[in-house]
Amino acid sequence: MIEAIEELKAQLGQNGYLTDDSLAAALYLAEKLEKPLLLEGPAGVGKTELAKAWSRLRKRRLIRLQCYEGLDESKALYEWNYQKQLLYIQIAALTEKGWETGRKQIFDQEFLLKRPLLSALTSPEPVVLLIDEIDKSDQEFESFLLEALSDWQVTIPELGTISAVTRPYVVLTSNSTRELGDALRRRCLHFNIDYPEFERELAIVELNAPDIDRKFASQLVEFVQNIRKQALKKPPSVTETIDWVASMTLLGSELTTDTVRATLSALLKYTKDRELVNDKLPFLLKP
Repeated sequence: MIEAIEELKAQLGQNGYLTDDSLAAALYLAEKLEKPLLLEGPAGVGKTELAKAWSRLRKRRLIRLQCYEGLDESKALYEWNYQKQLLYIQIAALTEKGWETGRKQIFDQEFLLKRPLLSALTSPEPVVLLIDEIDKSDQEFESFLLEALSDWQVTIPELGTISAVTRPYVVLTSNSTRELGDALRRRCLHFNIDYPEFERELAIVELNAPDIDRKFASQLVEFVQNIRKQALKKPPSVTETIDWVASMTLLGSELTTDTVRATLSALLKYTKDRELVNDKLPFLLKP
């Protein structure tokens, strides 16, 4: 099994995602056990990107359900095509079918608009279902997901129970803005993705900026790692590291006070955070 995990880790790297052994093991087990994988951690550390890399690696279509406050089943699962239903009823009423026949047939899958969750379960080809930022939805929606994630089926009142045609690989992500329920956690494998250590963040930078000088890249990553130790409202994510490195390389290959101040908006997204770092630049840039 260790060899299989190492192989999966290498394959993810070939698909643009660098991971460690623990996360590769969690993904391996999610595949073999056919369990959803719940990824928690700060925003921008690669949770969503893992689902995308998994999709590329297994050559499965990615279906994404973006969560938000107020999300309900009509946006996540299905809704009826009311205009088409009304048109059918009008046509049926004007033909020999009559009203009664038309009324009975309007709740058919022909009139069903499939949203991400139902699309994933009814896809004839297996897919990767990404339920992104589940912590932004409310507890009622979280409870609604339980049937789909445990029994691989959903219930539509007018049609009954619809079981999965193929079981999707499922990734749920959370930025931990609220505590998720125990019932959801029980149905998932869990992994917490934190900010990467120096060597892995350096490898990620070099993967995304293959022409960068290694010494310069090391200086930039070390600076970011030091920045995260400060009392910031929003520490820079890996995504922001990549954007900042790209900005810095456009200005040359030196880490100076002027180049940092010119590019800090790519790294820090709050004014007070930039002001704090600007005040500490002499200390942070000290050799």
